[in-house]
Amino acid sequence: MTSPHGGRRTARLFPAEIALTLPDGQTVQVRLHERREVPGPHPWRYLVGVPSWVARPDGVEAAEYTVWVTDRQLTPIEGVDLSGVPTHRLPGPPPRAAPGWVVRPAPERRGRTVVHDATCRHAAGGGTELDTLEAVDALMRDGARACTDCDAAAVLVPALELGQGHG
Repeated sequence: MTSPHGGRRTARLFPAEIALTLPDGQTVQVRLHERREVPGPHPWRYLVGVPSWVARPDGVEAAEYTVWVTDRQLTPIEGVDLSGVPTHRLPGPPPRAAPGWVVRPAPERRGRTVVHDATCRHAAGGGTELDTLEAVDALMRDGARACTDCDAAAVLVPALELGQGHG
């Protein structure tokens, strides 16, 4: 873009509102911070900020946690312009990459499983690749737990708790 003064100007980038569907079917309005093209079955990941609250010694404070989701969990809101959201495309043809989550047998006990972020060092060496909804489903099974060494516990456990009591 060129400014009226002859210099080069850059587009203004900003988050935009979008609807996120939670695992239990509820829909909440979140902020879309970034779009990133990735290899794999779901070619786009979206970094969204989900409203939450943090307990402090002097009360409760509004907060936001961010999580990457696929387009299957998002619905644009009519009239909201998404063109200012930072968008990162892959250069050239996309290579194959890991999905968001991996479930593996738990090392400490037979018949139990652990869900890891796909980039977790404990996820290396096999396991079943999952998207976010599949990872939440996997955690709902008896004997399953989320890894505490990666983002699995911090991201997936709150998603499970959001759906409690709404079924």
